[in-house]
Amino acid sequence: MEYGILSIAIPLLTIFLAIITKDVIVSLMGGIFAGLLVLNGYDLLAAFAALFNGIIEQFGEGWIAKTLLFTLLVGALIKLLTTSGAVERFVAYLDEKSEKIDSPKGAQLLAYVIGVVIFIESSITSLVAGMVAKPLCDRNGVSREKLAYICDSTSAPICSLIPLNAWGALLLGLIVTAIESRVINGDGIALLVASLPYNFYAIFTLLLVLVVILTDWEIGPMKHAKPHPYHPEHFAQEVSPALFPMLLPLLVMVFAVPVGLYITGEGDIFKGSGSTSVYYATIVTLMVMYAYYVTTKHLTHRAYFDGLFKGMGEMVPIAAILLFAIFIGKVIGDLGTAKYLAHILHGNISPVLMPMLIFLVASVTAFSTGTSWGTFSIMMPIALALGATMGLDIPLVIAAVIAGGIFGDHASPISDTTIISSMAAGCDHVEHVRTQLPYALIGGVLAAIGFLVAGIVTV
Repeated sequence: MEYGILSIAIPLLTIFLAIITKDVIVSLMGGIFAGLLVLNGYDLLAAFAALFNGIIEQFGEGWIAKTLLFTLLVGALIKLLTTSGAVERFVAYLDEKSEKIDSPKGAQLLAYVIGVVIFIESSITSLVAGMVAKPLCDRNGVSREKLAYICDSTSAPICSLIPLNAWGALLLGLIVTAIESRVINGDGIALLVASLPYNFYAIFTLLLVLVVILTDWEIGPMKHAKPHPYHPEHFAQEVSPALFPMLLPLLVMVFAVPVGLYITGEGDIFKGSGSTSVYYATIVTLMVMYAYYVTTKHLTHRAYFDGLFKGMGEMVPIAAILLFAIFIGKVIGDLGTAKYLAHILHGNISPVLMPMLIFLVASVTAFSTGTSWGTFSIMMPIALALGATMGLDIPLVIAAVIAGGIFGDHASPISDTTIISSMAAGCDHVEHVRTQLPYALIGGVLAAIGFLVAGIVTV
């Protein structure tokens, strides 16, 4: 059954509620219920039952359960880094070793460099950059909203430009599926690599955030974002500078992810499970932290588990948001939002405009659903079919889907990567969305122009 304009109205209603109420969970539940009401023929009782049964059904999906547990365990990891004094000692180390780093620009550049260097997984990128740079940003009067913007703007873009990760595995799988279905011709890896220079949104976003840091360019709501007071929680006395207590857990987490991808892919890192890998990586990191912190007397056995459970408890609201964000993505998929948008565009449209329009459709889809990966999965087959039919440059089409998915996801208040970035920076989620949106729109406009020019040149 086709739902026409309602397939677009439901996600827009959810986003409108999130912006107006500033309560993400209530807004998501409202959007989910409205979507289920449509899917169940406007039967209130049926929609009510589908809502609460659907919540339980989410846990039946292995990757969802792993993602939620990963979120809780990350909260524990962050709490333990704080309670052990590792963060304070790391800040003291930076203070001792480099005055340039311990400055407003230095703190922001530290987050940026970490975001660019760690391209294993977008969530890990945001979390590591946020955890490391947050104390320095607080200390140097840099707002947490700006830190969240830096974390968010270097996570997905860099992962999509250096796809030696689960992102590459997903995208390669979608492309190879189209090749095997004889929708397009060519080699999957070659097409993916050829699409990278056309990933305009990722490229422009990485350049833009660097300009923002170096010039202190603040626009829109970011002008009014206030720095978070810096209150060291531990080691109020003389802090002993140390790098290793902070660095060890982060290195273990970063290197455990590709190992997890290798194991879950049975020897092929490109076939590994991203959700399983980050789940394993977090567990291994917590185990290493226990062994190191307890044996070196940074924490007692009891203090470790107190921090573990307190940190997990603090992440329950974030886990709830992630659960409902995933749920609404499924509802919107059932409504056929992406297919309806593609149907509107297909017709007497010049091939020159198609790369830009594919980018815009993917952007709206990702913005509405809050998921770039879901957008790739929905839009890539449609876009590749359109591209092959209209004689478009296939790498350009692939890039348009990727760039649109990242842009829409980057700007969406119900995106899991947006949520994780605000969590990593320790700022209010809605404020992160408000302050980041003007920059995301600038990158989106530049990318749209890029795809228009590329369409003119390649068609």
